[in-house]
Order: sequence, then C-alpha cells, then structure tokens
Amino acid sequence: MDRQRRRRPISDRFEDLSAAVTRWTGSTSAFACALAVVVGWAVLGPVFHFSNTWQLVVNTGTTIVTFLMVFLIQNTQNRDAKAIHLKLDELIRGVEGARTRLVDLESLTDEELDQLQKDFERIHARAEHGKRVTDEVAEAEEEIGDLRDTRKRSEAAETDRETEPVA
Repeated sequence: MDRQRRRRPISDRFEDLSAAVTRWTGSTSAFACALAVVVGWAVLGPVFHFSNTWQLVVNTGTTIVTFLMVFLIQNTQNRDAKAIHLKLDELIRGVEGARTRLVDLESLTDEELDQLQKDFERIHARAEHGKRVTDEVAEAEEEIGDLRDTRKRSEAAETDRETEPVA
C-alpha cells in the first residue's frame, strides 16, 4: 500500500522533468554546451570534407532539439501566464474599491478583448482631454459582464442540446 501511495501519475513526473529541463536549458552551462557542440561540429567539418553527412548531423540534431523546445517553451509560458493571472486576480480582489469585473479577462474571446481595448483606448483619449470618464468605465465593465453572461447562457444551451436524448 505504501508503494502505491508514493507512485505519482506520469503527468506529474513529466511536469517535474519539464521544470528541470527548463531550468537547465536556461542556464549558462546549457549555452556553453550548445556552443561547444557547434564549435566541435565546425572543427570536424574539414575532417569529414564538409560532406552531406556532416551537414545532415547538425541539421537533424537542431531540428529535433527545436521541435522539443517548442513544447517545453509553450508549457513554461502556459504555467507562467496562469500564475500571473492568479496573482493579478488575487490583487484585484484584495484591493478595496478595485473593479472586480476585470478579473478573468483571459476567458474572453479575441474579438471581445479587441472591443474592450477599443473602449478603453477611447476612454483614455477622453481622459487625456480632461473629460469625465467614470460613467464610460462603468459602461465598459457592464459590457464585460454582459459578454460573460451571454457566453454562459450560450454554453449552457449548448450543453443542454448535447445532453438531450435523441428521439
């Protein structure tokens, strides 16, 4: 029983491996290793008479490393973005008087974010000219709430359609 309790899901082990590789690949020693490989490959060029095989070795190696690094970088970006969003959400919720309707903006679609950005650019422009913008900010926040409510209703309707028995 003790052994089973200590076993971790494979996803956790991959997460640990990903974190360790991310830390190492971002280090000075990783750069030094990569530089040494490139210098070694270049030095061996004359030995192999700059053959196709000599070129293929570095092309294949860099392709494989690049392919794996894309996923590693994306994983790291996803984790960082999630952590930053959670921290910002906590700050927004913890500050008295903060507008909590701006929490979870990352759940909006690109079109909704673009519209919101245009709204705030317009509000910013009006504020620069000394015009009162409190009402416009409240309207933009209300629009965010409306967008979320509309999306929730459409998602609920979609779920209902998916769970309806077919007659």
